[in-house]
Amino acid sequence: METKDILRELRTKRNLSQDELAEIVFVTRQAVSRWETGETLPGTDTLKLLSKVFDVSINTLLGSPRKLVCQCCGMPLTDDLISKDKDEAFNENYCKWCYYDGEFTYNNMDDLIKVCIPHMVASGFNENEAREYMKSILPKLNYWKNKEDTDGAKNEELKKTLIKEFNALNIKGLPKVTALNALVGIYVNLEYPLPNGTSAKFLKDDVTYFGNQVEIQDGDKKCYGIVGCRDFILVARYGEGGSDPELIAYKKL
Repeated sequence: METKDILRELRTKRNLSQDELAEIVFVTRQAVSRWETGETLPGTDTLKLLSKVFDVSINTLLGSPRKLVCQCCGMPLTDDLISKDKDEAFNENYCKWCYYDGEFTYNNMDDLIKVCIPHMVASGFNENEAREYMKSILPKLNYWKNKEDTDGAKNEELKKTLIKEFNALNIKGLPKVTALNALVGIYVNLEYPLPNGTSAKFLKDDVTYFGNQVEIQDGDKKCYGIVGCRDFILVARYGEGGSDPELIAYKKL
């Protein structure tokens, strides 16, 4: 689709008139009309505003002329996978797993490869093929080429803090936590039953957390799931595919 059609479709889906959209992005109704007829294109600053208003990337607004790829892990990017900066603007260079809240979540290439391999094996690669493939493409991506300027040190310190907090809980059957991975909330946001008969979710779908899944040491077929951020840590137990979730611990930091 062309930009004129994309803008018209997004505006009508939001039930906005041309006048209303013009007011939101500080232009005239005539300017919006010219965009939607293809006479002109929004300027760079206006595209940034439109991106926030419609919650789509600028690349999408322009008809997806670029094939976006995460410059840390190599994942093809669509709007639901693209990371955001602290000001909530889309960062079209990275996925949600590799970049969150202005910081990079991976500081070591080997750590990233370990996380990616199981997903690639599930997609048909064997383990050696997956490892060799990642080793061949990662050094070509901008994050790793410019590593000295993007070292993700703050998130590495946060991971160390969270690992200490998890281990300090001394939960029976929970192995010693040694590593945490980036996890986007929507994929791990289970709903837990509460003592009062209600249920609740504790994560935000669009936030990236650090966590892991580990097998229970006492032979139980269930797993422990651990998730944390700067504000809290959470430990849960659940069956295959997140079935029968049970909240074990929730601690504010």
